[in-house]
Amino acid sequence: MSQILSSSRYLIIVAVVGSFLASVALLVYGGVEVVTLIVETAIEADISTKGAKKLVLAFIEVVDLFLLSTVLYIIALGLYELFIDDNVAVPDWLTIHNLDDLKEKLIGVIIVVLGVLFLGQVITWDNERDLLNFGAAIALVVAALAYFLSLKKKAKSDGEK
Repeated sequence: MSQILSSSRYLIIVAVVGSFLASVALLVYGGVEVVTLIVETAIEADISTKGAKKLVLAFIEVVDLFLLSTVLYIIALGLYELFIDDNVAVPDWLTIHNLDDLKEKLIGVIIVVLGVLFLGQVITWDNERDLLNFGAAIALVVAALAYFLSLKKKAKSDGEK
């Protein structure tokens, strides 16, 4: 039974491969979108404040794709490091030794994604939608995640003393 349970950790490879492929798909899609936006902008030659606002929003949406791709990549890499092989050559800041390390990395990227999402809403604001409630909701989520991270860091520093 012990051998079966020990070997079952390799089942996580399904999540690793799926997350990695999703990350690659979003990266490729985002890259194609950037090229398409640049070509369309050159063809349309809409040099105006409205055109600039439209272009900025489109690029913010692409950045959001790249950030989501990063989240999926970190999940794939983190799960691989945790369950399959923790000797993957990655920068120190991306080394994941336990589930808390993975959560910290993900929360950091999620906070940035929420910020980009709110920025996109601000840029497209039509003076009719209520941005205050939307911004407050995002702020509450960010504050909760930041508080969660601070508790983890405090617990780590208390444990090191």
